[in-house]
Amino acid sequence: MTQIATERWPGIIRSPRTPIKARVAAALLRPTANRTPVRLTFPDRDPWGAGGAHAPEMKIVRPKAFFARLGAETKIGFGEAYMAGDWTAGDNTDLADLLTPFAERITQIVPKSLQKVRVLVDKRLPHATRNSVSGSRKNIEAHYDLSNDMFEAFLDPTMSYSSAWFEDSADANGAEESLESAQLRKIDGILDQAGVTKGTRVLEIGSGWGALAVRAAERGAHVTTITISTEQAALARERFAAAGPEIEKLIDLQLVDYREATGEFDAIVSVEMIEAVGEEYWPTYFAKIDELLAPGGKVSIQAITMEHHRYLATRNSYGWIQKYIFPGGLLPSLEAIDQNLADHTGGLQVTQKRSLGQDYARTLRQWRTNFNNNWASASGHGFDETFRRMWEFYLAYCEAGFKTRYIDVYQLQMQRAH
Repeated sequence: MTQIATERWPGIIRSPRTPIKARVAAALLRPTANRTPVRLTFPDRDPWGAGGAHAPEMKIVRPKAFFARLGAETKIGFGEAYMAGDWTAGDNTDLADLLTPFAERITQIVPKSLQKVRVLVDKRLPHATRNSVSGSRKNIEAHYDLSNDMFEAFLDPTMSYSSAWFEDSADANGAEESLESAQLRKIDGILDQAGVTKGTRVLEIGSGWGALAVRAAERGAHVTTITISTEQAALARERFAAAGPEIEKLIDLQLVDYREATGEFDAIVSVEMIEAVGEEYWPTYFAKIDELLAPGGKVSIQAITMEHHRYLATRNSYGWIQKYIFPGGLLPSLEAIDQNLADHTGGLQVTQKRSLGQDYARTLRQWRTNFNNNWASASGHGFDETFRRMWEFYLAYCEAGFKTRYIDVYQLQMQRAH
């Protein structure tokens, strides 16, 4: 487990001293706030915002530090300021509900006249986070090897760390579907798209903690599941054994990179792993899938996506998520996936797609509730208050992104053209 403590990011606590940039940041934020149904409250000035008394409240605790941080790191400072406690949600305000109105207006915060010079303030993706074979291992370790106990504190019993797929409505008694049930529906959706039945040879790229492999083996499939996370692999093996000898014997877990995989498979599945591949390696990723897929086989990938114009505008820039949560991460667009399939495979194409974006917003809210409710157990594993605020912001930030459809997630079926 990686120890996470405040000293890992000393710059989070020490406010940068950039008064000119701070004034610019305030000048950009105020008109946006005054067009947004929120309230920004301060200890030393009148509130900003177009929201009334019951609108979501953003409480600026330390204005000088907040604006200095926002001015010094335009794309990263907002999240860092939350981690440092420079601002917080008001007493009766949910953090995601506060972030959602901003997410709806994210493209309007910087005036069009200034968007032309974004290249001057955007930091480029660090070379150290390239997703080479060795780089991918480091990037995955930084997130997925934090602590199995920490992930268990907020995930459902399947340990699925990806969007669930909920029923459209409550049952006859008015009860909402459980997260576990919705996660199993998501897994079944992937397996159905890939045509997984008894005897199917399945390759799973990205094992997670083993829920999909177990579900496929329960169908009688022969599963090869690969991962580069040692922490996930250790717990997945325990879960395979707990599922019973008939299931365990059908699963072969390998600690290998997708580029090192060999064999031939009737079905290839991968759930929210493409986001960690990196644009540079998408051609390699899809070419490898094509190489391993048997004639007549099917692929199902669950992928978080963004609209193509946003992908083009942000693909080389460094943001808060990449710095603190997913080093080396990049979301593709559906168009980018189609283009890579056309250019780097022998005829693979998307033949079915299912959006789960609003389901992801609901999933993330349940995760955040669980995370906050179970924080006492997580903090006992070396995680401090800065880490708690970082993860709270991450989960709420993503929820707002899906809720406003700034980002989406799809289950994509792929087959070779006949």
